[in-house]
Amino acid sequence: MSSVLYDAPGPKSRARSRLISVIGTIILAAGLLALIVVLGLPKASANGAVQPGLWDISRWDVFNDLLVWRTLGFGALATLRMAAVAAVFALLIGVLFSFGRLSASAWIRVPTTVLLEFFRGMPVLLMMLFILLVFATGSFWAGVAALSVYNGAIIGEALRAGINALPRGQREAGLAIGLTPVATRFRIEFPQAFRQMLPIIIAQLVVLLKDTSLAFIVGYNELLRAGLNQLANFFGDQYKFSFFFIVLAIYLTLNLSLSWLARRIAKRTGPQAGSVTTDSAAPVDPHLGDPHAVDAESRSHASQGG
Repeated sequence: MSSVLYDAPGPKSRARSRLISVIGTIILAAGLLALIVVLGLPKASANGAVQPGLWDISRWDVFNDLLVWRTLGFGALATLRMAAVAAVFALLIGVLFSFGRLSASAWIRVPTTVLLEFFRGMPVLLMMLFILLVFATGSFWAGVAALSVYNGAIIGEALRAGINALPRGQREAGLAIGLTPVATRFRIEFPQAFRQMLPIIIAQLVVLLKDTSLAFIVGYNELLRAGLNQLANFFGDQYKFSFFFIVLAIYLTLNLSLSWLARRIAKRTGPQAGSVTTDSAAPVDPHLGDPHAVDAESRSHASQGG
């Protein structure tokens, strides 16, 4: 079967694609294995001293200390705390931005557009430093405010796109039954747009969770600072790679878990989630009753009359 834009690949093309995929996988696996081997080799420093490889047991015995895991746990909880608070404010700010961008009044729409584009174009780290230095909010609220405003602007644009993608009849129906324009947008358009854009919103929250590591610069004791600053300075530089590896694993676990949640929600809220399966039975008319029951009753009367 062919398409308007391209022809479906034939047997030779499919075989060639499979071969290229296998070769590419082998090359990637070989490169990863070579990297693991090289990192595990002993290293000679400038003064002639030989340092053990990164996979040597002497670089990992520090994780037998309960203090290490307690510090990493507190750092992970601090990261999740900042991400959770910033996510709530980002959703609220996103709703306000979407409503302002869709306002019929230019006095509201134009300033909202200017602010939204300004916050979208401003680096998050620079925003954190600005809030910390100008408003003296402390490292936690500087990080929360910057993450909320930046991600709120992105979420606001996603919600605006979702509302614009709805059929115009949705809004016209709301106005026809006597709802005000604001009530129509809030009660009819916004819930549908939010459900439609929910996977994109959750994907943006994954970005928010990763960006909490930027609070390391403003002094917030999150996971990155706890692992690569406090623990590495306390136990020595020989454990720096080990702490880096564990912190990376924790970040990947958190982000992949949230990404898995986003895929699950996308599957549940997609078009296939709302589809209704129909069988071969005829629909029931509330005035006529079940057509099958009517046919059975007609056959009964016919047999009695015969």
